Amino acid sequence: MSVRNQNHLQRILVVDDDHLVADTLALIFEKNSFEAMATYSGEEALECLHRFSPDLLLCDITMPGMDGLKLVQQVSSQLPSCRIIVLTAFYSNVEPVRNQFEKLSRPVGLLMKPCQPVELLREAKTLLTSS
Repeated sequence: MSVRNQNHLQRILVVDDDHLVADTLALIFEKNSFEAMATYSGEEALECLHRFSPDLLLCDITMPGMDGLKLVQQVSSQLPSCRIIVLTAFYSNVEPVRNQFEKLSRPVGLLMKPCQPVELLREAKTLLTSS
């Protein structure tokens, strides 16, 4: 755990092109003792990445412009310590996503939408406490 995380809330960057989903997910994290920021595109998330310096990225896969897979690749290279969970509402995305993540040198969580807040929080806490 970094020194910053010992003194501050862990930061979650939420990315979903559905504003209601992104805002709701950020609120769930805020209500559970995290600092959260909602963004609505991969491009917007990259703009916020270094300023916000998240401990965890939670992003949708299917978004206009930069999709979640491209965003995960960018975040992985620019902020290697950031943990990642991706969300998808499309079962057809699961296998390609898993194949893509096997190329990364870190665990990546994958959850289906809609998911229960308790499941999301459990996955986030598991990834944030893994080394």
